[in-house]
Amino acid sequence: MVNRKELDPEGSPQAAYGARIRRLREDRGWSQDELAERSAYSSQHISAVETGRKPPTLRFSERIDVALGVTGTTDSFEREWQDIRHSSLLEGFPEYVAYEAQAVEIRLFETGVVPGLLQTPEYARVLADSAMRRGAIAPDQADKRVSFLVERQAALVRAHPPTMLVVMDESCLRRRVGGPAVMRAQLDRLSEFASLPTTVLQVAPFDMGERRPFNLPMNLLTLPTLSVLAYAESQMRGHLERETSAVLALLAAYHQLQAESLSQAESMAMIQEVRKGTP
Repeated sequence: MVNRKELDPEGSPQAAYGARIRRLREDRGWSQDELAERSAYSSQHISAVETGRKPPTLRFSERIDVALGVTGTTDSFEREWQDIRHSSLLEGFPEYVAYEAQAVEIRLFETGVVPGLLQTPEYARVLADSAMRRGAIAPDQADKRVSFLVERQAALVRAHPPTMLVVMDESCLRRRVGGPAVMRAQLDRLSEFASLPTTVLQVAPFDMGERRPFNLPMNLLTLPTLSVLAYAESQMRGHLERETSAVLALLAAYHQLQAESLSQAESMAMIQEVRKGTP
């Protein structure tokens, strides 16, 4: 068997796609070479898709459907490819959320918008509807995005909630999302969050300038085992980092971020200042 790599089908939509090809292929007793011959793709290409090293394409999905005899059915890979292409969740994010629900400590840094775990439903709905109007997601995916966020927030309401340390770039406060009522409610939500005994909320001000160590959002999770995971997103996908040296470097950068940011008292004062300026 070429490149036998075990995948977690729950890790990402692409991992689930590759794992299902492997399962259906092996159910038929076919090798990668045999599926390659039936689909007119190389065995190396089949292996790369099965192990998540190469993303599937529409043409590949159509060929695999013909080879496996699932064209036009609810099990078709063309249909799964469409779902992946239009998914409301980034690749890698579902796996991160599973760890998030177990975390004993959550460290977040966000730019541009309020972090999801601190968003009001109205604020989250405005962002989802905006993505829908741009054509980035379908209407039903906008609904799923909001309901998924509510589920994430609910998972953290437990007998022993995680400690949450949040640093928001000043742009998260200054950027108006929705109308005045939406922003007022969102700013009030931030104040409520900061008053909890298990939370710390800080603002990274614009004048931090080049001293800000992160240019993209960053999430760091401490699990019950005290191991630490890092998650970061680009525009197209997310990446969950487990490698110890890389995670420790990110954790050190987060400590630097906290040291350079406003104190919680100063941050609350800025939030109230912005709140007063909201019509």
